[in-house]
Amino acid sequence: MQVLRILSLIWKSGANIYLDNTDNRIAIKQQELIPKEVMQAAEQNFQQIDDWFKSWKGESADKITIRKALHVFCGWEQNEKLNKWLCDDTDSLFLLHDWTVVLAKNNWINIYDDFRNYENTESNRMAREFYERAIKYTKSK
Repeated sequence: MQVLRILSLIWKSGANIYLDNTDNRIAIKQQELIPKEVMQAAEQNFQQIDDWFKSWKGESADKITIRKALHVFCGWEQNEKLNKWLCDDTDSLFLLHDWTVVLAKNNWINIYDDFRNYENTESNRMAREFYERAIKYTKSK
């Protein structure tokens, strides 16, 4: 099972899996909410999950911001502030959509594949613009 598929199932269960910055290890909050078969898949794919989280350490703010927005957009994770921004600023929401279209043109056809493997100059420019719009919105509130 793909790493992002497993993570999305964990997040959608109401639990939270993340890389704890204090010890650089995977942590789970509300593990009891995770269905048994999902937890088994996570255990079987632990190293890939750990590698995925660690691959985001040191990633640019624009990539992290658009990843968080994508996860909200897909319904995997909850983020009230990000959701409010995208509802208030439909141009940013459409930019997120258009960014996914650019990735699809680069053969990103499976939402559970890491989008970073399908980026190009145009998608990077759009991710940067998305980030700048997020900063502008945050400063206006």
